Amino acid sequence: MKIVIIEDEHLASSYLKSILEQQSIISISEITVLKSVKDAVAFFTKNSVDLAFMDIHLGDGKSLDIFEQATVSCPVIFITAYDSYAVKVFKHFTIDYLLKPYEEEELHEALVKYKNIKETFNTNLIVESLVEIENQSSVQHHFLVNHRDKLLSINDTSITYFYATGKHMFIYTNSGSSYLYNSNLKDLVNKLNPVLFFKINRKYIINRHHIQEIIKHSSQKIEILVNVAIPDSEPIILSKKEINNFKNWLDS
Repeated sequence: MKIVIIEDEHLASSYLKSILEQQSIISISEITVLKSVKDAVAFFTKNSVDLAFMDIHLGDGKSLDIFEQATVSCPVIFITAYDSYAVKVFKHFTIDYLLKPYEEEELHEALVKYKNIKETFNTNLIVESLVEIENQSSVQHHFLVNHRDKLLSINDTSITYFYATGKHMFIYTNSGSSYLYNSNLKDLVNKLNPVLFFKINRKYIINRHHIQEIIKHSSQKIEILVNVAIPDSEPIILSKKEINNFKNWLDS
C-alpha cells in the first residue's frame, strides 16, 4: 500500500516515516512526504494513496484547504497539537488522530484501527470534521505543555499572562511557574477568551483577574502590574494604540 505524509516539520515527518518503515501491522510499498498545502494539492491531482497522515496546520495554510482544491479519496489520520474540542471531533468523524508529541505505540494503535474500518470509511466525513473545527467557537480553555517527563494541561483561569520573546512563547501561571508553549502572540490571541485576556503589547497577553494595579503615568503611558513576577527587566507598558480598547475591555 501507498502512504503520504503531509507535515511541514522535518523532524516530525522523519520520525513518523521511520516508525512506519519499521512496523509490521500493514505492508507499505511507498511513502511520500509533502510539506505544504500547495504540494499536497498538486500531488492528489495526479496521484492516489491508501492512507494519508496530515498535520492540521501547515506553513502555507490548513488541511481543509487541500480538500477544497483536490479530491482526497483515502482515509486520513490527523496529526495535531490540539488537546481540546478538536480532538473530540476527530474521534467522532475520522479513523484516528495523533496528538503531538506521540509515541510509537499510539501510531501502531491507529494503524490497527485503520485495518479494521478502512473498507467502510467515508471520506466525506473528513471534510465535515475539518469544517466543524473551523466553525466551532475558537475559544481555547486548556493549553498543553511539556514539563520534564510529563504533559500538563493548563486551564486558562490559572494563567496570569502569556509572554513572547524572540521565537518563543511562555505561559506564566498564578503559582509562579512558567512553561514553554508552542504558539505565537498573533495566532494565540484569536483563540483566547476575549473576556478574560487582552493583548497589552507585542510581548504580553494578560489575564484580567491577575492584574494587580494599573498605573497611569500620563494619558499615553499606562503601566500594568501583575501578581506574578515578570521575566523582563522593563515594566509592562500598554501599547498606545490599545489604550481605548483596553479601557473598554476593563469596563465590559
